Amino acid sequence: MKIALLAALLSFAAQAASAATEFSLNAALTSDYRYRGISQTRLQPALQGGADLVHKPSGWYAGAWTSTIKWTSDAGGKGKVELDIYGGKRGELAPGIGYDAGILTYVYPSNKLGRVPGLANANTTEAYGQLSWGIALVKYSRALTNLFGYVDSKRSGYLDLAANPDLGNGLVLNLHAGRQRVAHNSAASYTDYKIGMTKDFAWASVALAAVGSTAAKAAYASPANGSFLGKRALLLTVSKTF
Repeated sequence: MKIALLAALLSFAAQAASAATEFSLNAALTSDYRYRGISQTRLQPALQGGADLVHKPSGWYAGAWTSTIKWTSDAGGKGKVELDIYGGKRGELAPGIGYDAGILTYVYPSNKLGRVPGLANANTTEAYGQLSWGIALVKYSRALTNLFGYVDSKRSGYLDLAANPDLGNGLVLNLHAGRQRVAHNSAASYTDYKIGMTKDFAWASVALAAVGSTAAKAAYASPANGSFLGKRALLLTVSKTF
């Protein structure tokens, strides 16, 4: 009897834990992987995917995301993959006002940029905080390490302003403006923007966006072929969450 009761309690606890925890996978194909307005793939397509785990009652979450890239090898290092590992907590400060705070580490396996004169290791860790209300959000990320290979760039910051109004019928308008400040390197600091639309279909989500930046061509020209990585462009992305 006691064994049966214990088994029932363990079964109930497992079901409760499963109901409280949400796990999801995502995959995407994009015509150009732009991050903060700058192409990470030399204006070429990228394959991306990730996994997320959320404890719904508490709001704690963790996840990992990866993408193909070209910029570390183009800069004289190695590697063709970016791996992002993150965790944090989200919830509501008041009715209708949400928050999200956490830590994000960008890992570029075997990038070896630290061996290239004038560059630092590409691996970067940022702390971030976000407030949202309705369709709008404001987010600030602060580098706890050197930023993406820039020497002496600890405490760089990125301000992100965005709004995503739902237009109905599975259509969402995507508006974004951001400001990247690279510490001790004003020539590498810039503003970026995006105007786009996302449409949800039964089989996937399709996003079309116009992006651009005020980045200096001299600071963001590809070492591989001289292409300006912050140029205005039209991007197409197909994604699916499982």
